[in-house]
Amino acid sequence: MLDIHLPLMLFVLALFLILLVLLNSMLFQPLVKFMDDRNHSIAKDLEAAKSLSGNSGELNAKADENISNAKNEAATIRQKAVEEQKLLAASKVETKQNELDKEYASFLERLTSDKENLKNELLSQMPLFKESLKAKFSKL
Repeated sequence: MLDIHLPLMLFVLALFLILLVLLNSMLFQPLVKFMDDRNHSIAKDLEAAKSLSGNSGELNAKADENISNAKNEAATIRQKAVEEQKLLAASKVETKQNELDKEYASFLERLTSDKENLKNELLSQMPLFKESLKAKFSKL
């Protein structure tokens, strides 16, 4: 039934070993090398990503610091502008107050002079009033 042929078995064994050596050198070693290279490149990319993420944290901290400095500077500028406007408004109010005080003083001077003129005029016309009153009382 089954015959064992020793030369055929040795030929198949030799063929198997030759095929194993050829596949190892042509397929398995390049495949293993490719997989190792891929693992190394993935590890290198992960390391680069970690360093970049660490660097981005530092950059975020610097950006936050710059934003904080800009806000403080803007607040200082705004405060200076408000103070300047307050001083300007105060000087305008003071100028207007002085102007109104001068106008009031001149108004008081005119009023006193008008009062004196009216008093003098009334005193000068007092005899006429007395005579007209006497005339009216005499008619009664």
